[in-house]
Amino acid sequence: MNIVLLTVIVANCLASFKGFNDTAFFRKYEFHIGSIKAGEQIRMLTSGFLHTDITHLAFNMITLYFFAPVVIETFGNTFFLLVYFGSLLAGNLLTFYMYKNEYSYRAVGASGAVMGIIYSSILLYPEMTLGLFFIIPIPGYIFGIGYLLYSIYGMKSRNDNIGHAAHFGGAIGGYLFTLIKAPVLITTETKMVVLLLIPIIILFFMQQNKKF
Repeated sequence: MNIVLLTVIVANCLASFKGFNDTAFFRKYEFHIGSIKAGEQIRMLTSGFLHTDITHLAFNMITLYFFAPVVIETFGNTFFLLVYFGSLLAGNLLTFYMYKNEYSYRAVGASGAVMGIIYSSILLYPEMTLGLFFIIPIPGYIFGIGYLLYSIYGMKSRNDNIGHAAHFGGAIGGYLFTLIKAPVLITTETKMVVLLLIPIIILFFMQQNKKF
């Protein structure tokens, strides 16, 4: 395994296991609107290394393990880290913006960072096939569009404990970083670039029209 990828996964595991057994540690570094507004901006980063349970951690790390090599083999370790941490922060920034007036809002997880890596991978190889629930094969771009639309629904309905805003923000981060790094995709993969942009435009107009 690539040493940089391994380091990221180990860091997530160590921080998460510490949080599983140390509530004070977990509360100190989780994403919390009130604390961030009070000046603890470090939570925008540290919350991405905490997870609620083993299943949450395993799902994110297994997904990262499968998709990260696409980005690493194409553009190298530095770009992988840029997308990972940039998407993590993008996800938390969008979450902060969406829930800035809800001082008790809390969240944890690397989902935003992982979604950024997934969307970067889809842009780089839109012909890839993903396994829905690890079983049903679907084109990568269908997954990308569908997941963003589902995230919009989740942000609006708020009927679960999933950080949909972080997923969405992370996806936007991966999308933008990849196009900045490889603008040639705009001409070589125009259809995919436009299709993946549609949910982002929908979110923008819904926010402008106060649909959240």
